[in-house]
Parts: sequence; structure tokens; C-alpha cells
Amino acid sequence: MGKPIIAIVGRPNVGKSTLFNKLIGERRSIVEDTPGVTRDRIYGETDWNGKKLIVIDTGGIEPKTDDVILKQMRFQAEIAVESADVIVFMCDVKTGLTAADRDIAVMLQKAESR
Repeated sequence: MGKPIIAIVGRPNVGKSTLFNKLIGERRSIVEDTPGVTRDRIYGETDWNGKKLIVIDTGGIEPKTDDVILKQMRFQAEIAVESADVIVFMCDVKTGLTAADRDIAVMLQKAESR
């Protein structure tokens, strides 16, 4: 059996890349206040209680958009979700749950049932 895979997903600028960097112990993902800096999947490895894990940082998911780049970012996140053993769904505690967060949650529930 391979290493378990954890995908970190959520809207833009909720702290996904910050968490990813913390988990892998280095600054591999760029952390900016500007949405859309992370566009592809970024992979890293971490150790949790002696067990090696693969962590995937994803770009922000905009559930309802016609923008080509945002659609591609969502597609990259969907690939990460499909390959993951565990999904960490991040939200911003300051803004609370948004309609986009709810749409992402529905998307993740549908992915689980496949």
C-alpha cells in the first residue's frame, strides 16, 4: 500500500497554502493575499506520528464561474479530490460559511459517493 494522500481544498484565500507549508515543513507553496496564486496541484510529503503522508495543495475553487482559468483551477482541485484518501475542506472563520463554501461541500459529497 502506498502513502495515504491528503488533499486540501476550499475557496481562494482561506489558508490552504499556509496549512500545506506548515504540514510539509517548508515554504513550497506561495502564500499571498491575492486570490489565484496557486493554480495547479502542489505535492509535498509529511510525517504524522511516524507515518509518511502525501499532502496536496490546491488552488481555490470557485464553484460557479465561466472564467477559463478559474475553471481549470477547479478541475485541478477535482483531480486532487479524486486521488485523495482524505479531504481537508478549509473555510475562512472570519467570513463564516458562504454560498460558495456550501456549493463546494455539495461537490465534495458527490465525489465521496462515486
